[in-house]
Amino acid sequence: MKLNFKNKSKEDKIRIITVTTVIVVFILVAVMAPIIFPGTQFALIIDNSIGKFFNIIDFFKNNYVIVLESVAVIIFIWILYKLLVIIISIFIKRGHRSETVGKLIMNSIQYISVIAAIFLILSAWGVQTPTLLAGAGIIGLAISFGAQSLIEDVFAGLFIIFEKQFAVGDVIQINDFRGVVKELGLRITKFEDVNGDVKMINNSDIRGAINSSNALSQAICEIDISYNEDIEKFEKFMKENIKFMKEDIKTIKKGPFYDGIEKFGESGITIRIVAWSTEIDRLYTIRELNKSVKVLFDKNNIEIPFPQVVVHKNE
Repeated sequence: MKLNFKNKSKEDKIRIITVTTVIVVFILVAVMAPIIFPGTQFALIIDNSIGKFFNIIDFFKNNYVIVLESVAVIIFIWILYKLLVIIISIFIKRGHRSETVGKLIMNSIQYISVIAAIFLILSAWGVQTPTLLAGAGIIGLAISFGAQSLIEDVFAGLFIIFEKQFAVGDVIQINDFRGVVKELGLRITKFEDVNGDVKMINNSDIRGAINSSNALSQAICEIDISYNEDIEKFEKFMKENIKFMKEDIKTIKKGPFYDGIEKFGESGITIRIVAWSTEIDRLYTIRELNKSVKVLFDKNNIEIPFPQVVVHKNE
């Protein structure tokens, strides 16, 4: 989290400056006490207590080999991690599902690399790592009993990924919520709706999800024409001209097709035009279909009726 000092209130700024000053003075006293107050009891007390934690020069003199070994371990693990990331990026094909699996593998490698680096550094400093592993196993077992929901989320996330239920970029509907998968993790999944709001759902709570991206989605345009239109001539006109809409609407993957009369309304005949696009482009395709049909009707003087009320006057 980035600390924005400029936006802080005057009281907050004073607190930050005060705390920072106290910390700096504390460190300076711990480091410089033998120099500022040489041979005094105060310098002796400081040197034998907190001075031990800040005696950096002596620390490096006594442990420079171990420090260099620790730095070498960090550099080696970092280079190894970067190489593995490059190799995974090369072998994983591009695509939503491959991208999701790739991110999962990279995250796992990152965690493993950090854990391996920690254990190697501790081993360099003389810590008995087998004892730590045994202790970590006991602690992990204790945590697992208190973190059952976390484990459920992780297993649910793994099943979602490896069963290919959905991936990043897919349009998913869960109950009344509908959105695009923005990030798929082991614990939570982030969805973004049409308003740009991001919803985070625990993987174990994702049940009955509908994946609308597995196949092309229908983009349907329904529009009324006047009862005065000659239906046979109109249908022939539509079949001849509707194919040009695909050239203008690039998101159409299949169609559009004139689908006939949908219903007889109070003021006109409702006709139906169907096209297919990806789910993420469906709403845009519908809007463009509506626009193209309106322009086509205007150019050819085809009337779009509006609601009419017939009033009978009794003499």
